[in-house]
Amino acid sequence: MTVGDPRGIGPEIVAKALADPRVGERCDIVVVGPEGAGVAVAEPVERWLPKSAAALAGRLSGLAIERAVEMALAGVVDGIVTAPIDKAALHAGGYDFPGHTEMLASLTGSRVAMMLASDKLRVVLATTHIPLSRVTESLTAESIIDAARISRKGLQEWFGIAEPRIALCALNPHAGDGGRFGGEDTELLAPAAKAAGIAGPFPADTVFVRAMRGEFDAVIAPYHDVGMTAIKVASFGSAVNITLGLPFPRTSPDHGTALDIAGQNRADASSMIAATLLCASFALRARPSGGRPGYGDRPTDSRSSARPSRAQ
Repeated sequence: MTVGDPRGIGPEIVAKALADPRVGERCDIVVVGPEGAGVAVAEPVERWLPKSAAALAGRLSGLAIERAVEMALAGVVDGIVTAPIDKAALHAGGYDFPGHTEMLASLTGSRVAMMLASDKLRVVLATTHIPLSRVTESLTAESIIDAARISRKGLQEWFGIAEPRIALCALNPHAGDGGRFGGEDTELLAPAAKAAGIAGPFPADTVFVRAMRGEFDAVIAPYHDVGMTAIKVASFGSAVNITLGLPFPRTSPDHGTALDIAGQNRADASSMIAATLLCASFALRARPSGGRPGYGDRPTDSRSSARPSRAQ
């Protein structure tokens, strides 16, 4: 579990997740992050000094992510739960990534997809952190087919859905209305959906409602905000961000750093707790023995083997 940006609510929600009995019953947590951030860490990455610049916060956030990925790839831990980072700080700290998803993809050499999931809805993004003006150039048949392939595999392996029902959300109002509001849905999205073996494209104002009523197991959204708005309206505070396509489970809460309330003990840890429990359930599915995920029951390097089995 990475601490995230030490200026934000990451340390607080990490501490609250560690104190939740449901988390303690399901998994052992190894906290990765800077010392001095307000929560005990088992895998320290340097030290945070209060009132330091955003660039230091971003660099420490990036170092923690790198270390957590190293541990997951080595089999030292079964999965990663990440507390929120500040994307501008991450960039200022020397990491040229728009966010966690892109950084994790780069560190593991994986083709990934971002899913937001709750007990009401699952949304996958075909494009992620890019300006709206670049969506039409970035949204390709390949990106849609990739998102569908990765989503199908994730739904099968992580959620246990044998035959996932996936729908594609349209790009334009009313799915273009036969070309009156743009031709992308007819010329690009429809052939890509057919090639990927998914339904759609369906207008945004109906497809998420249909999914929430049980017609689809997931909806692929063509751009960030249409998908994020749907899931956050449906389940803000209880949804979980999942990176599909990695060689290990990774989850995170559905909110940001909340710098305005940091250090006031006001942060709601519900989504962080949900992310932790979901990551543990994925880890159990991935384990051939079905045993409880735990730190230290796999071969480790000399640095990790000396760490305590839990950080609370």
